Parts: sequence; C-alpha cells; structure tokens
Amino acid sequence: MKRVTGIGGMFFKSEDPDAQKEWYKNHLGIPTDQYGWTFWWRDENGKKCSTQWSPMDDDTTYFSPSKKQFMFNFRVDDLFALLAVLKEEGVTIVGKVEEYSYGKFGWILDPEGNKIELWEPIDSEFLKEE
Repeated sequence: MKRVTGIGGMFFKSEDPDAQKEWYKNHLGIPTDQYGWTFWWRDENGKKCSTQWSPMDDDTTYFSPSKKQFMFNFRVDDLFALLAVLKEEGVTIVGKVEEYSYGKFGWILDPEGNKIELWEPIDSEFLKEE
C-alpha cells in the first residue's frame, strides 16, 4: 500500500496572517488569497495535484493537541486503510475522519507530538485550471 503521495499543505501559526500573506506576495511574488496560496503540480503519473500554504492565526486550536507552531498535511491514496495500518503500528490517531466535497481528512501524532494531517483528495474538485 502506498502511504504518502505528496505534500498537501504547510500550515503555520502567525501573529498577523494577513500581513504574512501580503509580505510573501510583495517580496516573493506568491499569489496569495484569503487562505494563503494553492500551488499546482503534477505527480509522476501526470495527475494534477495541489499543495496549500497557509499562515493561520496564532491562537488557532486546529493544531491541537500539538503545541507546535506548524502542521504538515500529507496527501494519501486511501485514508481509511492507512489509518487502520497506522493504528495497528501503534501510531496515535487524533479525532475522527472528516469528509468534505474536496476530500477526507484524518490526523495523527508523530513521536514528538507534532500533529500531522492526512488528506485523501477528491480529484474532481482539483482538476480545474487556474
């Protein structure tokens, strides 16, 4: 079973997310929007994929129970199967799977307590061209 297929997102806490987005836009040319930046790429099979870069409010609880300032999101092919294997391997699962029109999400903790988001995208939502 393939586990991680790519990076789905990089999320980090910021004292002023809007100022951060503006700085990255002005100085690095990143075309930010209200969520940050979605950049598009193709995997080894030519399938269109996206990765999200997002500064978030410093007081967000989205990363809980992790106390870290960041959270990675990894793309996966089969979230339920992967979570079952990870549970058997003794990995801490956080919360319950959430499903949206753009994919399924689950969360785990690494050995240092970093919360990791696992995302099984629904391709049809991400095939649109910019």
